[in-house]
Amino acid sequence: MNLCIDQGNSCTKIGIFDKNRLIDNKLYKNFATEDLIALFRDHAIESCILSSVVDANAAHESFIRQHVKKFIHLDHTVPLPIDNLYKTPTSLGNDRLAAAVGANFLQPNRNLLIIDIGSAITYDIVNAQNQYVGGNIAPGVKMRLKALHDYTKQLPLINIKEHTDWQLIGQNTEEAIASGVMNGIVFEIESYYEQLHRSYSDVLTFLTGGNLYYFHNRLKITTFVEIFLVLIGLNRILEYNA
Repeated sequence: MNLCIDQGNSCTKIGIFDKNRLIDNKLYKNFATEDLIALFRDHAIESCILSSVVDANAAHESFIRQHVKKFIHLDHTVPLPIDNLYKTPTSLGNDRLAAAVGANFLQPNRNLLIIDIGSAITYDIVNAQNQYVGGNIAPGVKMRLKALHDYTKQLPLINIKEHTDWQLIGQNTEEAIASGVMNGIVFEIESYYEQLHRSYSDVLTFLTGGNLYYFHNRLKITTFVEIFLVLIGLNRILEYNA
């Protein structure tokens, strides 16, 4: 069994794989050593890969190293099954890279646009030559809502869960904020696709991330929705190095 750990800004996502098959997944707001102990108790884990966009927990890493045959702490030095053309690989987020590897594993030899809608929204490109070309980073839903509140004196901080049925035009201030932010993201995604389609033929679009469900039914473009894309990519990297 492979243990894949994706430590993000707001939570930790866990995937247990039997070779390339995801057999268990968990989400933790506060990932503790007791959670690790339970994972190793419940599964015959032999290999592990850890990806973190925050400071990794030394105690967790020490525990894992003592209980697996193969451990990878993902960074720019780890060999990948795709070529990385990013000019500053040391600054490339591991989650972005793993999502790109995951999409390429599911759809190899294709031009891919990978959109991860989480705390931030990332747009990444893998070409048909299986090369990671690069991408862009934009504020996520909560960032945009908070910025409108923090940088003005009278705009309220709204909970988007209360405005999931936003329309094109808002008819009060809260609706105007929800419509502006959410429609802006829809238009942004569709515009990226249209522009990239001019340079990369037959672009396939993957959606992932915690907030993807707000958008996937509102987009005019066809997308592959895969909530476990980063974990799939981490497992692919682990298998590639094993």
